This record gives sequence, structure tokens and C-alpha cells, in this order.
Amino acid sequence: MILTDQEILASVERGEILVEPFRRECLGSNSYDVHLGATLATYTDRVLDAKAHNKIQSFQIPPEGFVLEPAVFYLGVTQEYTETHRHVPFLEGKSSVGRLGIDIHATAGKGDVGFCNHWTLEISVKQPVRVYAGMPIGQLIYFSIEGQLLTPYNQKVNAKYTEKTAKPVESMMFKNKF
Repeated sequence: MILTDQEILASVERGEILVEPFRRECLGSNSYDVHLGATLATYTDRVLDAKAHNKIQSFQIPPEGFVLEPAVFYLGVTQEYTETHRHVPFLEGKSSVGRLGIDIHATAGKGDVGFCNHWTLEISVKQPVRVYAGMPIGQLIYFSIEGQLLTPYNQKVNAKYTEKTAKPVESMMFKNKF
């Protein structure tokens, strides 16, 4: 089941969900709005290698905004730091963002119970579009789980995205064995 606004608030009060900063006006009927952080990144190589550590170059979005281009894949980050200890968080784009032709994730919209970090966004656009730090970019939807967890994400030995950072994080696929 998807949590309602009332249940999201109750889960925040119980410490099961943490959003920093938490702003009540960002709470929707069954979601919480998140905002684009000030840092974007792009990969430095044109060809990426799934078995290699592909490097990124980060940069700040200036006050006048930054124009995203269709031929470039960007990594962004949410302003908000989140923790989810009893629910499965899903990050989806806002309809207003989608109507500008902005996709905020390629495949990684689902978080795990125990995810504690800023969300890295996988941004692509259909046509050039100017974005701004702090603009609404997505919404978190929380699903309840059934049963006890064996190991939350932040306690898994092989979890690759646990280092707390407010900057976009590149793919850690190279850490997998294949």
C-alpha cells in the first residue's frame, strides 16, 4: 500500500522516515516533493565501460540556471537527505517536470528499506531546457512492507551507495563480479 499524507507524517514522527530539510508544504496527498540540488555531473568519457570506474566531472548550477542538452546524460542530486527505515521509497518525476521533457531517472526509481542518503538523479531531456537549483524535481512515494527484514540496505556488506554525500554519485557497477 502507498502511504497517505497522514501516514507519511506519522512515520516521520516515529522516525521511520527522515527528510532533511522537511517542509510541510512539500507533502502531497500521498507523496513528498523533492528538489534539485545545486550540483550536476557528467561522465568525462564518451564511451562508458560497465567493468570500469567511469569518472564524472561535477559542477554547480549558477543562479541564472543551466541549460540541459538532449545529447548529454546528467547526474543530479536531490537537495533533501532521506532515510527510510520501514518503507520502500520510490522516486518519481513530477508531472510538471515531465511536461518539460525532463526524465529524472533511467531505471533507479526504487530505493530500499534502509536507504539513507541524497538521491542521485539520472537526468535526460527531450529538448534543451533550463533548470535551477532548488526547483521541484520529483516526488517520493512510500510503500509499506510486509514481514521482517533480514538486512536493511544501510547494513548490507555489499551496498554500494551508502557514503553520505550531497553530490551526484557515479555508477558503481564496476564493483559487481561478472
